[in-house]
Amino acid sequence: MKLVKFLQKLNREQVTIECKNGTVIQGTVVGVDSTMNCHLKKARHTEQFNFSSFSLFYPISRGKNPVSHATLSVRGSTIRSWILPEALNLDSMLVDDTPKKSAAAAAAAKGPRAAAAVWDGEEDADGEEVAECGDRI
Repeated sequence: MKLVKFLQKLNREQVTIECKNGTVIQGTVVGVDSTMNCHLKKARHTEQFNFSSFSLFYPISRGKNPVSHATLSVRGSTIRSWILPEALNLDSMLVDDTPKKSAAAAAAAKGPRAAAAVWDGEEDADGEEVAECGDRI
């Protein structure tokens, strides 16, 4: 299962997100899109002091109280880590419930030439393939 597919299942869960610039964001997940952008409601963010040289390029406000937002979106490329709640049942969340495509359906999705290459014919008494008129084998 891809990470993004797992994160998309976290709707209505309380999570904590740590960003690369040291900001910590807590909130309820509304949605996660394919580029891992996270949309939160009832969000609170706190900027942490970071002693690395990274903080020299991005000035961080020190010692301020957490700021609350009704909704907040976090760009996926700025996320360092997700902290999930302890009560979250990971076994049920990690089950891959996407339906599997059959070989014929996957070939049909690629185009008409690929679909023609999939053999759906019969075999004769000797076990040799018998194709109908116009089919390719």
